[in-house]
Amino acid sequence: MTGTVDGLSPFEAVNASFHRAADRLALSDATRDLLCGTYREIRVQVPLRMSDGSSRTVYGYRVQHNGARGPYKGGVRYHQDADLDEVRALASLMTWKTALADVPFGGAKGGIQVDPASLTAGELERMTRRYLHQVSYVIGEHRDIMAPDVNTSAQTMAWMMDEYGRKAGHTPAIVTGKPVELGGSLGREAATGRGTVMILAEAAADRAWQPEDTTVAVQGYGNVGSWTARLAAEQGFRVVAVSDVKGGIFSARGLDLGAVDEHLSATGSVVGMPGTDALTNDELLTLDVAVLIPAALGGVVTSANAERISARLILEAANHPVTPAADDILADRGVVVLPDILVNAGGVTVSYFEWTQNLQQFRWPEKQVNDELRRHIVGAFAAVRERAARHGSTPRDAAFEIGVERVAAAASLRGYL
Repeated sequence: MTGTVDGLSPFEAVNASFHRAADRLALSDATRDLLCGTYREIRVQVPLRMSDGSSRTVYGYRVQHNGARGPYKGGVRYHQDADLDEVRALASLMTWKTALADVPFGGAKGGIQVDPASLTAGELERMTRRYLHQVSYVIGEHRDIMAPDVNTSAQTMAWMMDEYGRKAGHTPAIVTGKPVELGGSLGREAATGRGTVMILAEAAADRAWQPEDTTVAVQGYGNVGSWTARLAAEQGFRVVAVSDVKGGIFSARGLDLGAVDEHLSATGSVVGMPGTDALTNDELLTLDVAVLIPAALGGVVTSANAERISARLILEAANHPVTPAADDILADRGVVVLPDILVNAGGVTVSYFEWTQNLQQFRWPEKQVNDELRRHIVGAFAAVRERAARHGSTPRDAAFEIGVERVAAAASLRGYL
């Protein structure tokens, strides 16, 4: 998402939720000023030698939002809309997310404003290494730790780790989401999707919904969306629709996700899967399903389509997919939105486990990773549910209250206020 949606930029939209929490917590003006801004923002030139011998310059960003609770932590995305305001918004979400999940990190985010589909594998590697070099003086295993995000992967993290190692020696904890062969954690690839499905199972149980009777639509079939869909289906939920950037597919009886993965591998898209009906991404959002899971980019549920959302429950697996204006419309209609800082916190939680393993030079079994993930995610869900019920607030308001309260307490104890 870039520019404004429903009259707000991405950073303004995230800060709208922060200010609601700050009002309810009666934060002082000094505390509010400290927490709503960013600690450090850098914009770097990334000179890139193209495969044909020509050169171009793209621009990269790293925003460190708040480090009161620990080292800055956040992914790096490659996307043509990854401008400074978008990266600011994502960095601030990481601050509240790590606090809500109760892992000892602050919030940061990075990005390069480029269409990665226009680059060869060699160009991507050269761009990644140059970007890492340009921001290397503000990162470190106890200062700021990077991770994958949109259009980046375990391979991207391997390049970053290697490039940083040329300067500082072998430092696997400088990034998370690495290949397992290079110190990555077992369970990390599936972690965000697994955490999303843990939240789905808890929310369905609260409503006495049986999985086989609960229809689910997932917008976005990248790493997060595909794992969410597969794991939800494994638990018996009826995943009836998924989509990617080219469009979506629908089957009322439920999709065969194994066959979808085979079709995607063969064709590069879920579109055209035999035995399914075609639909657009916009049509997927308004399907008559019990649960809608936006798992792609931000700003997809807006005031323009919120009245047409048929789902009774929305799980924000993507970052800020529902705008503040849409949030209000959905709340008035009785649609429950479980917020991104809760739903997609599985990724950063297992990133914390990976970081811990790297510092200790010790690997956890996958069962231990998943058990600890469940403890953090279910604990965060229970805390949000209890506060929302006690205060009569929405889950988003409750989640932000918890996150902001924890960061404010840490900032005060450290003497920032």
